[in-house]
Amino acid sequence: MLAIVDYGVGNLFSLVSSLKSVGAECCVSGDADELRRADRIILPGVGAFGDARQKLTERGLDRVVREEAAKKPLLGICLGMQMLLSKSFEYGEHEGLGLIPGSVLPLKGALGDPALKIPHMGWNALRFLKTDDPLLSDVSEGEYVYYVHSYYAADCAGDTSAVSDYGALAVTGVVHRGNVWGTQFHPEKSGDTGLRILRAFAGL
Repeated sequence: MLAIVDYGVGNLFSLVSSLKSVGAECCVSGDADELRRADRIILPGVGAFGDARQKLTERGLDRVVREEAAKKPLLGICLGMQMLLSKSFEYGEHEGLGLIPGSVLPLKGALGDPALKIPHMGWNALRFLKTDDPLLSDVSEGEYVYYVHSYYAADCAGDTSAVSDYGALAVTGVVHRGNVWGTQFHPEKSGDTGLRILRAFAGL
């Protein structure tokens, strides 16, 4: 069973639908015991880092996610990926889960072209930095995925498997360390490419 962490942030319908379409048995739960029983965990997220991080902590799920990441595959998606990092500088400074060293920084001022739109929203090609990441085992370099974000993961190059170029910035697209993976893009909104990524995660 694959469990999606429910901590009051985001509409999870499309993620559940995508997982079911690739044959993955899944549930949405904010119950710590149910998350512990799961074989794999997905941490989703939309909105502001500080608010999401607070909600995760208030429910006691930050500790559960940290503990379970040492035992089983964990995938963070979009803001969920950003929360895997050490800290975020979105509207102040906030502590992340610390599962992958790195920081979350604003896209503003990092793109090299003030005409580029923020949020970074739309389809961008993946460029692989590593060719052995099992999450990308059924994906080819150059395939397109769908992004929606105004902040990006930085200082995590050693754990970055793929990026997407946006202006002068190589936006961190996929991170991986141990049992922990993260995608800045939304695989559940990335068509067949995203489904293959979710299928790969369900098979880890």
